[in-house]
Amino acid sequence: MEQPSSAGDRKIPAVNVGINAPHDDAPTEAGHQTGGPTDLAAEPEGDSAAGLWALFLGLGLLMIGNGLNGAVIGVRSGNEGFSVVVTGVIMAGYFAGFLIAPSLVVKMIASVGHIRVFAGLASLASSAVLIHALSVVPVTWTAMRFVFGFCFAGLYIVIESWLAELSTPKNRGRTLALYMIISMAGLGIGQYLIAVADPNGFHLFIVSSVLVSLALVPVTLAAAARVPPSRPVEKVSIRELIGYVPTGVVGSFMSGASAGVLLSLAAVYATRSGLSVDRTAAFLIAPTIGAIALQWPIGRLSDRVSRRAVIFGVVIAAGALSVAASTVRPDSALMLLVMFGIGGTMFPLYSLVVSYTLDWTPVEKTVGAAGTLVRINGSGALVGPLVAAPLMSWFGDDAFFFTMSAWFSVILVFVGYRIAFKDALPSERQTKFVPFPARASNVAIRLVVLPVKATKVVSRAAVSRRHK
Repeated sequence: MEQPSSAGDRKIPAVNVGINAPHDDAPTEAGHQTGGPTDLAAEPEGDSAAGLWALFLGLGLLMIGNGLNGAVIGVRSGNEGFSVVVTGVIMAGYFAGFLIAPSLVVKMIASVGHIRVFAGLASLASSAVLIHALSVVPVTWTAMRFVFGFCFAGLYIVIESWLAELSTPKNRGRTLALYMIISMAGLGIGQYLIAVADPNGFHLFIVSSVLVSLALVPVTLAAAARVPPSRPVEKVSIRELIGYVPTGVVGSFMSGASAGVLLSLAAVYATRSGLSVDRTAAFLIAPTIGAIALQWPIGRLSDRVSRRAVIFGVVIAAGALSVAASTVRPDSALMLLVMFGIGGTMFPLYSLVVSYTLDWTPVEKTVGAAGTLVRINGSGALVGPLVAAPLMSWFGDDAFFFTMSAWFSVILVFVGYRIAFKDALPSERQTKFVPFPARASNVAIRLVVLPVKATKVVSRAAVSRRHK
Protein backbone atom coordinates (compact mmCIF):
# COMPACT_ATOMS: atom_id res chain seq x y z
CA MET A 1 0.00 0.00 0.00
CA GLU A 2 1.08 3.60 -0.38
CA GLN A 3 3.21 4.46 2.62
CA PRO A 4 1.65 6.86 5.14
CA SER A 5 3.46 10.06 5.93
CA SER A 6 4.74 9.28 9.41
CA ALA A 7 8.44 8.57 9.76
CA GLY A 8 8.03 5.18 11.34
CA ASP A 9 5.89 3.69 8.62
CA ARG A 10 7.16 0.58 6.94
CA LYS A 11 6.70 -0.34 3.31
CA ILE A 12 4.03 -2.92 2.62
CA PRO A 13 3.58 -4.63 -0.74
CA ALA A 14 0.81 -3.08 -2.78
CA VAL A 15 -2.29 -4.80 -4.03
CA ASN A 16 -3.55 -3.94 -7.47
CA VAL A 17 -7.13 -4.56 -8.49
CA GLY A 18 -7.17 -6.00 -11.98
CA ILE A 19 -3.44 -6.68 -12.34
CA ASN A 20 -2.14 -8.44 -9.28
CA ALA A 21 -3.56 -11.15 -7.11
CA PRO A 22 -5.03 -10.33 -3.71
CA HIS A 23 -2.57 -10.19 -0.83
CA ASP A 24 -1.80 -13.25 1.26
CA ASP A 25 -4.90 -13.25 3.42
CA ALA A 26 -7.34 -12.18 0.73
CA PRO A 27 -9.65 -14.69 -0.93
CA THR A 28 -8.86 -15.71 -4.46
CA GLU A 29 -12.37 -16.46 -5.59
CA ALA A 30 -14.09 -13.86 -7.74
CA GLY A 31 -17.33 -13.93 -5.87
CA HIS A 32 -16.17 -13.46 -2.33
CA GLN A 33 -18.15 -10.22 -1.99
CA THR A 34 -20.84 -8.10 -3.61
CA GLY A 35 -22.97 -10.93 -4.74
CA GLY A 36 -20.73 -13.92 -5.31
CA PRO A 37 -19.75 -15.75 -8.47
CA THR A 38 -23.29 -16.52 -9.44
CA ASP A 39 -23.97 -12.82 -9.98
CA LEU A 40 -21.03 -12.53 -12.32
CA ALA A 41 -21.79 -15.68 -14.23
CA ALA A 42 -25.44 -14.91 -14.78
CA GLU A 43 -26.42 -14.26 -18.37
CA PRO A 44 -28.18 -10.94 -19.00
CA GLU A 45 -31.85 -10.95 -19.84
CA GLY A 46 -32.90 -10.32 -23.41
CA ASP A 47 -34.07 -6.79 -22.65
CA SER A 48 -30.97 -5.78 -20.69
CA ALA A 49 -29.66 -3.50 -23.45
CA ALA A 50 -33.02 -1.74 -23.74
CA GLY A 51 -33.13 -1.43 -19.96
CA LEU A 52 -29.66 0.12 -19.87
CA TRP A 53 -30.54 2.74 -22.45
CA ALA A 54 -33.81 3.49 -20.68
CA LEU A 55 -31.83 4.12 -17.50
CA PHE A 56 -29.39 6.31 -19.40
CA LEU A 57 -32.30 8.31 -20.81
CA GLY A 58 -33.64 8.82 -17.31
CA LEU A 59 -30.20 9.80 -16.07
CA GLY A 60 -29.81 12.30 -18.90
CA LEU A 61 -33.14 13.95 -18.08
CA LEU A 62 -32.21 14.14 -14.40
CA MET A 63 -28.85 15.73 -15.15
CA ILE A 64 -30.30 18.28 -17.56
CA GLY A 65 -32.82 19.28 -14.91
CA ASN A 66 -30.08 19.38 -12.29
CA GLY A 67 -27.77 21.54 -14.40
CA LEU A 68 -30.56 23.94 -15.33
CA ASN A 69 -31.75 24.32 -11.75
CA GLY A 70 -28.27 25.09 -10.43
CA ALA A 71 -27.53 27.58 -13.20
CA VAL A 72 -30.81 29.44 -12.75
CA ILE A 73 -30.31 29.72 -9.00
CA GLY A 74 -26.76 31.02 -9.47
CA VAL A 75 -27.84 33.71 -11.95
CA ARG A 76 -31.08 34.57 -10.21
CA SER A 77 -29.45 34.95 -6.79
CA GLY A 78 -27.36 37.84 -8.05
CA ASN A 79 -30.30 39.43 -9.84
CA GLU A 80 -32.40 39.21 -6.66
CA GLY A 81 -29.73 41.06 -4.73
CA PHE A 82 -28.52 38.15 -2.61
CA SER A 83 -24.96 38.66 -1.44
CA VAL A 84 -22.20 36.34 -2.62
CA VAL A 85 -21.93 34.86 0.87
CA VAL A 86 -25.65 34.11 1.00
CA THR A 87 -25.52 32.60 -2.48
CA GLY A 88 -22.58 30.43 -1.43
CA VAL A 89 -24.60 29.08 1.49
CA ILE A 90 -27.58 28.44 -0.80
CA MET A 91 -25.49 26.51 -3.29
CA ALA A 92 -23.67 24.58 -0.55
CA GLY A 93 -27.06 23.31 0.62
CA TYR A 94 -27.07 20.91 -2.33
CA PHE A 95 -23.81 19.29 -1.24
CA ALA A 96 -24.95 19.11 2.38
CA GLY A 97 -28.03 17.15 1.33
CA PHE A 98 -25.93 15.01 -0.96
CA LEU A 99 -23.53 14.21 1.85
CA ILE A 100 -26.02 12.90 4.40
CA ALA A 101 -28.34 11.07 1.99
CA PRO A 102 -26.60 7.74 1.20
CA SER A 103 -26.97 6.01 4.59
CA LEU A 104 -30.61 7.07 4.87
CA VAL A 105 -31.45 6.17 1.28
CA VAL A 106 -29.97 2.69 1.67
CA LYS A 107 -32.31 2.11 4.64
CA MET A 108 -35.24 3.41 2.61
CA ILE A 109 -34.41 1.04 -0.25
CA ALA A 110 -34.21 -1.90 2.16
CA SER A 111 -37.61 -0.94 3.55
CA VAL A 112 -39.72 -0.14 0.46
CA GLY A 113 -37.61 -1.07 -2.57
CA HIS A 114 -35.75 0.67 -5.37
CA ILE A 115 -38.70 1.66 -7.56
CA ARG A 116 -40.71 3.32 -4.79
CA VAL A 117 -37.63 5.15 -3.51
CA PHE A 118 -36.81 6.45 -6.98
CA ALA A 119 -40.39 7.59 -7.60
CA GLY A 120 -40.62 9.29 -4.24
CA LEU A 121 -37.27 11.08 -4.50
CA ALA A 122 -37.86 12.21 -8.10
CA SER A 123 -41.27 13.63 -7.17
CA LEU A 124 -39.81 15.39 -4.14
CA ALA A 125 -36.93 16.83 -6.17
CA SER A 126 -39.34 18.06 -8.83
CA SER A 127 -41.46 19.76 -6.17
CA ALA A 128 -38.40 21.36 -4.57
CA VAL A 129 -37.55 23.02 -7.88
CA LEU A 130 -41.00 24.58 -8.12
CA ILE A 131 -40.82 25.93 -4.58
CA HIS A 132 -37.86 28.04 -5.68
CA ALA A 133 -40.23 29.90 -8.00
CA LEU A 134 -42.93 30.29 -5.34
CA SER A 135 -40.74 31.61 -2.51
CA VAL A 136 -37.73 33.70 -3.56
CA VAL A 137 -36.21 33.82 -0.09
CA PRO A 138 -32.65 32.72 0.84
CA VAL A 139 -33.81 30.46 3.67
CA THR A 140 -36.31 28.71 1.42
CA TRP A 141 -33.81 28.33 -1.39
CA THR A 142 -31.18 26.91 0.94
CA ALA A 143 -33.66 24.38 2.32
CA MET A 144 -34.81 23.39 -1.16
CA ARG A 145 -31.24 23.00 -2.39
CA PHE A 146 -30.64 20.71 0.57
CA VAL A 147 -33.73 18.67 -0.31
CA PHE A 148 -32.74 18.61 -3.99
CA GLY A 149 -29.23 17.39 -3.18
CA PHE A 150 -30.59 14.73 -0.83
CA CYS A 151 -32.96 13.47 -3.50
CA PHE A 152 -30.33 13.38 -6.22
CA ALA A 153 -27.92 11.39 -4.07
CA GLY A 154 -30.63 8.77 -3.65
CA LEU A 155 -31.58 8.86 -7.33
CA TYR A 156 -27.97 8.19 -8.32
CA ILE A 157 -27.79 5.22 -5.94
CA VAL A 158 -30.91 3.66 -7.44
CA ILE A 159 -29.78 4.20 -11.04
CA GLU A 160 -26.30 2.88 -10.33
CA SER A 161 -27.80 -0.21 -8.69
CA TRP A 162 -29.86 -0.93 -11.79
CA LEU A 163 -26.91 -0.30 -14.09
CA ALA A 164 -24.76 -2.71 -12.10
CA GLU A 165 -27.50 -5.33 -12.25
CA LEU A 166 -28.38 -4.96 -15.95
CA SER A 167 -24.81 -4.74 -17.23
CA THR A 168 -22.60 -7.78 -17.81
CA PRO A 169 -18.97 -8.49 -16.86
CA LYS A 170 -17.94 -7.72 -20.44
CA ASN A 171 -19.58 -4.31 -20.70
CA ARG A 172 -19.41 -2.90 -17.17
CA GLY A 173 -16.40 -0.69 -17.90
CA ARG A 174 -18.12 0.64 -21.02
CA THR A 175 -21.30 1.18 -19.01
CA LEU A 176 -19.47 3.31 -16.44
CA ALA A 177 -17.88 5.33 -19.25
CA LEU A 178 -21.31 6.03 -20.74
CA TYR A 179 -22.59 6.89 -17.28
CA MET A 180 -19.86 9.53 -16.97
CA ILE A 181 -20.45 10.96 -20.45
CA ILE A 182 -24.20 11.21 -20.02
CA SER A 183 -23.84 12.72 -16.54
CA MET A 184 -21.46 15.43 -17.69
CA ALA A 185 -23.23 16.09 -21.00
CA GLY A 186 -26.61 16.35 -19.28
CA LEU A 187 -25.22 18.74 -16.70
CA GLY A 188 -23.71 20.94 -19.42
CA ILE A 189 -26.86 20.95 -21.56
CA GLY A 190 -28.91 21.93 -18.53
CA GLN A 191 -26.56 24.82 -17.75
CA TYR A 192 -26.76 26.03 -21.33
CA LEU A 193 -30.57 26.02 -21.23
CA ILE A 194 -30.55 29.20 -19.14
CA ALA A 195 -30.24 30.99 -22.49
CA VAL A 196 -33.65 29.82 -23.75
CA ALA A 197 -35.72 31.97 -21.37
CA ASP A 198 -35.42 34.82 -18.90
CA PRO A 199 -33.85 33.40 -15.71
CA ASN A 200 -35.67 36.08 -13.70
CA GLY A 201 -39.01 34.47 -14.45
CA PHE A 202 -40.50 31.15 -13.39
CA HIS A 203 -40.40 29.35 -16.74
CA LEU A 204 -36.96 27.78 -16.32
CA PHE A 205 -37.89 26.41 -12.91
CA ILE A 206 -40.90 24.75 -14.52
CA VAL A 207 -38.74 23.30 -17.31
CA SER A 208 -36.28 21.90 -14.73
CA SER A 209 -39.14 20.39 -12.71
CA VAL A 210 -40.66 18.79 -15.81
CA LEU A 211 -37.33 17.25 -16.82
CA VAL A 212 -36.84 15.70 -13.39
CA SER A 213 -40.39 14.37 -13.42
CA LEU A 214 -40.01 12.89 -16.91
CA ALA A 215 -37.03 10.87 -15.70
CA LEU A 216 -39.54 8.75 -13.80
CA VAL A 217 -40.96 7.28 -17.00
CA PRO A 218 -37.97 5.42 -18.52
CA VAL A 219 -36.37 4.52 -15.18
CA THR A 220 -39.43 3.00 -13.56
CA LEU A 221 -40.33 1.08 -16.72
CA ALA A 222 -36.80 -0.29 -17.08
CA ALA A 223 -36.54 -1.06 -13.41
CA ALA A 224 -39.58 -3.31 -13.47
CA ALA A 225 -37.56 -6.02 -15.20
CA ARG A 226 -35.37 -7.05 -12.28
CA VAL A 227 -34.85 -5.95 -8.70
CA PRO A 228 -31.18 -5.45 -7.75
CA PRO A 229 -30.25 -7.56 -4.73
CA SER A 230 -29.08 -5.88 -1.56
CA ARG A 231 -25.31 -6.20 -1.23
CA PRO A 232 -23.59 -5.37 2.04
CA VAL A 233 -20.38 -3.35 1.70
CA GLU A 234 -17.53 -3.50 4.15
CA LYS A 235 -16.94 0.02 5.43
CA VAL A 236 -13.51 1.60 5.34
CA SER A 237 -12.82 4.43 7.79
CA ILE A 238 -10.99 7.57 6.80
CA ARG A 239 -8.15 6.63 9.14
CA GLU A 240 -7.89 3.21 7.52
CA LEU A 241 -7.93 4.74 4.05
CA ILE A 242 -5.18 7.15 5.05
CA GLY A 243 -3.16 4.10 6.04
CA TYR A 244 -3.62 2.63 2.56
CA VAL A 245 -3.32 5.73 0.39
CA PRO A 246 -3.09 9.22 1.97
CA THR A 247 -2.82 10.80 -1.46
CA GLY A 248 -6.31 9.52 -2.26
CA VAL A 249 -7.77 11.17 0.84
CA VAL A 250 -6.11 14.54 0.25
CA GLY A 251 -6.77 14.47 -3.48
CA SER A 252 -10.42 13.52 -3.07
CA PHE A 253 -11.19 16.31 -0.59
CA MET A 254 -9.34 19.02 -2.48
CA SER A 255 -10.68 18.04 -5.88
CA GLY A 256 -14.17 18.07 -4.37
CA ALA A 257 -13.57 21.54 -2.92
CA SER A 258 -12.43 22.95 -6.26
CA ALA A 259 -15.33 21.32 -8.12
CA GLY A 260 -17.75 22.66 -5.50
CA VAL A 261 -16.50 26.19 -6.14
CA LEU A 262 -16.85 25.82 -9.90
CA LEU A 263 -20.28 24.19 -9.88
CA SER A 264 -21.71 26.49 -7.21
CA LEU A 265 -20.29 29.90 -8.03
CA ALA A 266 -19.48 29.95 -11.77
CA ALA A 267 -22.89 31.41 -12.59
CA VAL A 268 -22.48 33.92 -9.77
CA TYR A 269 -19.09 35.01 -11.12
CA ALA A 270 -20.47 35.34 -14.65
CA THR A 271 -23.46 37.40 -13.49
CA ARG A 272 -21.35 39.71 -11.33
CA SER A 273 -18.97 40.17 -14.27
CA GLY A 274 -21.84 41.54 -16.35
CA LEU A 275 -22.00 38.72 -18.88
CA SER A 276 -25.15 38.34 -20.93
CA VAL A 277 -27.30 35.26 -20.46
CA ASP A 278 -25.97 33.76 -23.69
CA ARG A 279 -22.36 34.37 -22.68
CA THR A 280 -23.04 33.04 -19.18
CA ALA A 281 -24.42 29.84 -20.69
CA ALA A 282 -21.25 29.43 -22.77
CA PHE A 283 -19.10 30.19 -19.71
CA LEU A 284 -20.88 27.44 -17.75
CA ILE A 285 -20.80 24.75 -20.41
CA ALA A 286 -17.14 25.21 -21.43
CA PRO A 287 -15.73 23.29 -18.40
CA THR A 288 -18.14 20.42 -19.04
CA ILE A 289 -17.03 20.14 -22.66
CA GLY A 290 -13.44 20.14 -21.45
CA ALA A 291 -14.16 17.37 -18.98
CA ILE A 292 -15.70 15.14 -21.65
CA ALA A 293 -12.95 15.88 -24.18
CA LEU A 294 -9.94 15.37 -21.92
CA GLN A 295 -11.11 12.63 -19.54
CA TRP A 296 -9.97 9.74 -21.74
CA PRO A 297 -6.67 11.15 -23.05
CA ILE A 298 -5.61 11.90 -19.47
CA GLY A 299 -6.86 8.53 -18.29
CA ARG A 300 -5.06 6.62 -21.02
CA LEU A 301 -1.85 8.47 -20.20
CA SER A 302 -2.20 7.48 -16.55
CA ASP A 303 -2.45 3.82 -17.60
CA ARG A 304 0.92 4.02 -19.36
CA VAL A 305 3.04 6.02 -16.92
CA SER A 306 3.09 6.64 -13.18
CA ARG A 307 -0.43 7.73 -12.22
CA ARG A 308 0.93 9.86 -9.38
CA ALA A 309 3.04 11.79 -11.89
CA VAL A 310 -0.03 12.36 -14.06
CA ILE A 311 -1.95 13.66 -11.03
CA PHE A 312 0.94 16.02 -10.32
CA GLY A 313 0.94 17.31 -13.90
CA VAL A 314 -2.84 17.71 -14.05
CA VAL A 315 -2.85 19.67 -10.80
CA ILE A 316 -0.14 22.00 -12.11
CA ALA A 317 -2.18 22.64 -15.25
CA ALA A 318 -5.44 23.16 -13.33
CA GLY A 319 -3.82 25.57 -10.87
CA ALA A 320 -2.03 27.53 -13.59
CA LEU A 321 -5.19 27.84 -15.65
CA SER A 322 -7.15 29.02 -12.61
CA VAL A 323 -4.62 31.77 -11.96
CA ALA A 324 -4.49 32.68 -15.66
CA ALA A 325 -8.29 33.03 -15.76
CA SER A 326 -8.08 35.94 -13.31
CA THR A 327 -6.10 37.90 -15.91
CA VAL A 328 -8.48 37.27 -18.82
CA ARG A 329 -11.49 39.39 -19.72
CA PRO A 330 -14.64 37.46 -18.71
CA ASP A 331 -16.40 38.23 -22.00
CA SER A 332 -13.53 37.15 -24.25
CA ALA A 333 -13.23 34.01 -26.33
CA LEU A 334 -9.98 33.28 -24.52
CA MET A 335 -11.90 32.96 -21.25
CA LEU A 336 -14.01 30.19 -22.76
CA LEU A 337 -10.84 28.38 -23.80
CA VAL A 338 -9.40 28.75 -20.28
CA MET A 339 -12.63 27.45 -18.74
CA PHE A 340 -12.47 24.50 -21.14
CA GLY A 341 -9.00 23.75 -19.80
CA ILE A 342 -10.04 24.15 -16.16
CA GLY A 343 -12.88 21.68 -16.58
CA GLY A 344 -10.70 19.37 -18.65
CA THR A 345 -8.19 19.08 -15.80
CA MET A 346 -10.41 19.47 -12.74
CA PHE A 347 -12.98 16.75 -13.41
CA PRO A 348 -10.55 14.03 -14.58
CA LEU A 349 -8.55 14.71 -11.41
CA TYR A 350 -11.20 12.99 -9.28
CA SER A 351 -11.19 9.97 -11.59
CA LEU A 352 -7.40 9.83 -11.31
CA VAL A 353 -7.66 9.92 -7.52
CA VAL A 354 -10.23 7.10 -7.51
CA SER A 355 -8.06 4.98 -9.80
CA TYR A 356 -4.94 5.73 -7.77
CA THR A 357 -6.75 4.72 -4.59
CA LEU A 358 -7.81 1.42 -6.17
CA ASP A 359 -4.18 0.85 -7.16
CA TRP A 360 -3.19 0.65 -3.50
CA THR A 361 -6.31 -0.61 -1.73
CA PRO A 362 -6.62 -4.33 -0.84
CA VAL A 363 -9.02 -6.07 -3.18
CA GLU A 364 -11.64 -6.82 -0.53
CA LYS A 365 -11.73 -3.16 0.52
CA THR A 366 -12.21 -1.54 -2.87
CA VAL A 367 -15.97 -0.86 -2.76
CA GLY A 368 -15.79 0.36 0.83
CA ALA A 369 -12.82 2.58 -0.01
CA ALA A 370 -14.73 4.05 -2.95
CA GLY A 371 -17.64 4.85 -0.64
CA THR A 372 -15.29 6.65 1.74
CA LEU A 373 -13.82 8.63 -1.15
CA VAL A 374 -17.32 9.70 -2.17
CA ARG A 375 -17.98 11.07 1.33
CA ILE A 376 -14.62 12.82 1.44
CA ASN A 377 -15.16 14.34 -1.99
CA GLY A 378 -18.66 15.44 -0.98
CA SER A 379 -17.30 17.07 2.17
CA GLY A 380 -14.83 19.01 0.05
CA ALA A 381 -17.61 20.10 -2.32
CA LEU A 382 -19.55 21.40 0.69
CA VAL A 383 -16.58 23.33 2.10
CA GLY A 384 -15.46 24.78 -1.24
CA PRO A 385 -18.24 27.32 -1.87
CA LEU A 386 -18.52 28.17 1.85
CA VAL A 387 -14.89 29.30 1.74
CA ALA A 388 -14.89 30.87 -1.73
CA ALA A 389 -18.06 32.95 -1.36
CA PRO A 390 -16.82 35.10 1.58
CA LEU A 391 -13.46 35.55 -0.18
CA MET A 392 -15.25 36.78 -3.31
CA SER A 393 -17.18 39.24 -1.14
CA TRP A 394 -14.07 40.54 0.63
CA PHE A 395 -11.44 40.50 -2.13
CA GLY A 396 -13.41 40.67 -5.34
CA ASP A 397 -14.70 38.27 -7.95
CA ASP A 398 -11.26 37.00 -8.94
CA ALA A 399 -11.21 35.11 -5.63
CA PHE A 400 -13.42 32.63 -7.48
CA PHE A 401 -10.37 31.51 -9.46
CA PHE A 402 -7.78 32.01 -6.73
CA THR A 403 -9.73 29.79 -4.33
CA MET A 404 -9.77 26.95 -6.83
CA SER A 405 -6.07 27.47 -7.39
CA ALA A 406 -5.46 27.28 -3.63
CA TRP A 407 -7.17 23.88 -3.40
CA PHE A 408 -5.07 22.63 -6.31
CA SER A 409 -1.94 23.96 -4.61
CA VAL A 410 -2.56 21.79 -1.56
CA ILE A 411 -2.69 18.68 -3.77
CA LEU A 412 0.40 19.88 -5.63
CA VAL A 413 2.45 20.27 -2.45
CA PHE A 414 1.29 16.97 -0.97
CA VAL A 415 1.80 14.91 -4.12
CA GLY A 416 5.13 16.61 -4.74
CA TYR A 417 6.26 15.55 -1.28
CA ARG A 418 5.13 11.99 -1.90
CA ILE A 419 6.98 11.88 -5.21
CA ALA A 420 10.15 13.16 -3.56
CA PHE A 421 10.17 10.85 -0.54
CA LYS A 422 7.88 7.86 -1.19
CA ASP A 423 8.24 5.09 -3.72
CA ALA A 424 5.72 5.02 -6.57
CA LEU A 425 3.74 1.99 -7.68
CA PRO A 426 5.24 0.60 -10.91
CA SER A 427 3.08 1.61 -13.85
CA GLU A 428 2.68 -2.02 -14.97
CA ARG A 429 0.97 -2.80 -11.67
CA GLN A 430 -1.60 -0.01 -11.85
CA THR A 431 -5.28 -0.68 -12.33
CA LYS A 432 -7.04 0.44 -15.47
CA PHE A 433 -8.19 4.07 -15.34
CA VAL A 434 -11.71 4.49 -13.96
CA PRO A 435 -13.77 7.36 -15.48
CA PHE A 436 -15.57 7.91 -12.21
CA PRO A 437 -18.29 10.60 -12.39
CA ALA A 438 -18.25 13.32 -9.77
CA ARG A 439 -21.08 12.91 -7.25
CA ALA A 440 -21.53 9.23 -8.17
CA SER A 441 -22.00 6.89 -5.23
CA ASN A 442 -19.82 3.93 -4.26
CA VAL A 443 -22.35 1.69 -6.03
CA ALA A 444 -20.89 2.86 -9.35
CA ILE A 445 -17.50 1.40 -8.50
CA ARG A 446 -19.00 -2.11 -8.69
CA LEU A 447 -19.27 -1.60 -12.43
CA VAL A 448 -15.48 -1.80 -12.49
CA VAL A 449 -14.63 -3.93 -9.46
CA LEU A 450 -16.92 -6.88 -10.21
CA PRO A 451 -15.58 -7.82 -13.67
CA VAL A 452 -12.05 -7.35 -12.42
CA LYS A 453 -12.61 -9.88 -9.66
CA ALA A 454 -14.16 -12.32 -12.08
CA THR A 455 -11.34 -12.28 -14.61
CA LYS A 456 -8.11 -11.11 -12.97
CA VAL A 457 -6.92 -13.78 -10.56
CA VAL A 458 -3.18 -14.38 -10.37
CA SER A 459 -1.45 -16.97 -8.24
CA ARG A 460 0.46 -15.97 -5.11
CA ALA A 461 3.62 -17.33 -6.71
CA ALA A 462 3.24 -14.98 -9.64
CA VAL A 463 2.89 -12.05 -7.28
CA SER A 464 5.99 -13.01 -5.33
CA ARG A 465 7.99 -13.22 -8.54
CA ARG A 466 6.82 -9.76 -9.52
CA HIS A 467 7.94 -8.33 -6.19
CA LYS A 468 11.47 -9.73 -6.44
